[in-house]
Amino acid sequence: MRILSIDHGEKRIGVAISDPTGTIASPLKVIEHVSRAADAAQVADLAAQNGAELIIVGQSFDEDGNPNPAGRRAARFAEELKNQTNIPVQLWDESLSTHDARSARIQVAASRKKRAGHQDAFAAAVILQSYLEENGRLKRQ
Repeated sequence: MRILSIDHGEKRIGVAISDPTGTIASPLKVIEHVSRAADAAQVADLAAQNGAELIIVGQSFDEDGNPNPAGRRAARFAEELKNQTNIPVQLWDESLSTHDARSARIQVAASRKKRAGHQDAFAAAVILQSYLEENGRLKRQ
């Protein structure tokens, strides 16, 4: 099953997709923010084009475990996305995904110039990979 993942930001939306087996996440694209409805329509279209059967939207939380302002924006985006597609949409904890994406790019020896770009699609891939690993671990139990 292919899964699409979203790293929702105020200026950009990172998008990643899993392989057909639902094992490996890969960055797909970055969408520049226009409006919640227009952004959701673009994501719904990407999901359909790529044969996604599930959409994961990263959500961040504060120290107390409550959605922070960015997490609340992500939840509102997820609700708009649900209005624009029949593909199931699920929120997923994205804690430290951008930091993890930056660290991963450093570990694979990406040049400083390549790392200077937007991390959004890579952050979406980190979110998706954590989802895939957690759900794969649960299935094995």
